[in-house]
Amino acid sequence: MTAVMAAGDSGSLSLGGLLSSLEQARVQLDSDEDDFGFLADLLKSRELQALVHVHNKINLTKKACQPLMSNAEDIAISIMREIHYRTIPTADAIELFAILQSPHLQGVLQAHDSIAAKDFAPHLPEIPVEVDEDEETVKIVQLVKSNEPMEGKGAEPIVGATIKQDDRTGAIVIARIMHGGAADRSGLIHVGDEVQEVNNLNVIGKTPGDVLKILMQAEGTITFKLLPAGSSAHLRESKVRVRAYFDYDPKEDKHIPCKEAGLAFMKHDILHIVTQDDPYWWQARREGDRNMRAGLIPSRQLQERRILTHRQDQTANGQRNIIPKSPSCKPSPKVKKIIYDASESEDFDREEVATYEEVARLYPRPGLPRPIVLIGPPGVGRNELKRRLISIDTDKFRTPIPMTSRPPRLGEVNNRDYQFVTREELDEEANAGTLVEHGEFKGHLYGTSSVTLKSLINAGYVVVVTPHYQALKYLRTAEFKPYVIYIKPPTLAVLKETRQAAHARSTFDENNSRGFTEDEFKDMLKAAARIEFHYSHWFDEVIVNDELSSAFERLVAAVNKVESEPLWVPASWVQ
Repeated sequence: MTAVMAAGDSGSLSLGGLLSSLEQARVQLDSDEDDFGFLADLLKSRELQALVHVHNKINLTKKACQPLMSNAEDIAISIMREIHYRTIPTADAIELFAILQSPHLQGVLQAHDSIAAKDFAPHLPEIPVEVDEDEETVKIVQLVKSNEPMEGKGAEPIVGATIKQDDRTGAIVIARIMHGGAADRSGLIHVGDEVQEVNNLNVIGKTPGDVLKILMQAEGTITFKLLPAGSSAHLRESKVRVRAYFDYDPKEDKHIPCKEAGLAFMKHDILHIVTQDDPYWWQARREGDRNMRAGLIPSRQLQERRILTHRQDQTANGQRNIIPKSPSCKPSPKVKKIIYDASESEDFDREEVATYEEVARLYPRPGLPRPIVLIGPPGVGRNELKRRLISIDTDKFRTPIPMTSRPPRLGEVNNRDYQFVTREELDEEANAGTLVEHGEFKGHLYGTSSVTLKSLINAGYVVVVTPHYQALKYLRTAEFKPYVIYIKPPTLAVLKETRQAAHARSTFDENNSRGFTEDEFKDMLKAAARIEFHYSHWFDEVIVNDELSSAFERLVAAVNKVESEPLWVPASWVQ
């Protein structure tokens, strides 16, 4: 059999030569006739002959199949930018942009660049295989010790895998392989493998703590003797990206299997989820950090359970109303009451559990700019920021003209200040579900039409709107693809100082004839706290309006970014 393997390794002998070698080995070695018969049939099979033929063809032509470039993805992005910045892109250019933006083609280009750059995982030597006294196949695997975690109390980072003791047999088994770690890169260690020896020391009957002591004392390479698990399928990395909606520090998590294996992240970080095989612990790495070993993070199911448990504990302790209601959030004679369905009440919002949202990159679309949605508490300055933005270029920025059932006032022009309609017409629009938001103020109805909003977007305008925060439920959809900017008030002291210095007029006063009172400032901050509590996971950006001119500069920068850069959006928006 050795002669047959040697002939196969040389690569120069035909299948006929292998058959001759097989006959020689048959005479020289005393082996089972069935084994020789099986090999002879295999070498004569049409399937193997076809594979060898393809292999030879590839070897003969591989020099002519060298890649021309390894940056196809960068070139595609450059083309999309060139199309985007054209004054009037042609229909063909817009079609090409859509093709290049599709996730399938981007995946093909990424794969092409990885192959062209030979960006592959390192290949380790063949697995040495031996047969023990009980004729069980075992694996001998050598890994270089590195700063990677192995589960256990007080363990130092070692090989990028976690171990546990099987409850039934007491054996030490591989519990988890960390993506990107030494164990994963080797391709030789799999979940369920039983650890029998470490550096020639028998660990059968030992505890995980005993094994970790051996590993921590090891220097250089570590040799494992493993009894393979029933399945040895290699881990396949997923392409899922998510935006996190909570902060996480594994050092503070008493339930994580291995603190050293955890991945810390902040709210709004983009994470690459490489595997979701475990129902409670996913493996992830921060987006853009390709060389980083994956770390453990709580799964969506686990985190939702933790949040709900925390809320139940608060309810039991009489802390249901975490964010107190403020007068500015209640109906009053001077604030429009926004009408929504009962299912969209703030009690419903409070029960939403924001953990992760699957996201993908959305490239700027020629001729279809994303609307800018400014959210914030009453009086924070959203309308003034919108007015300044539109005044920069009235041919570029627009805002939908609201509808009202009240009669025009002196100097007001239809379709400039408002769309003046009858109460019946506005009720009809509301019942048909074509209003983004609507409400009643001093006996008159007001509303913003989604049809008007769509027509402005389709006409190529950058639409700027300042809706009630609950309107996000209707606006944050794949149809509109808005960029949501939260205009946040500064601290109470800064609020008072900056508004008084600018002689700002109170928006709570119908005639704008006075400044803000301290109670109104406090109400603004309470309203802001409620908005952040319910909707902060939907904010794409936060701008603190501490001083109007600087806040406006940050707003302009944000709008320019939306127009020129690919940004992360819900994955459903680009499918």
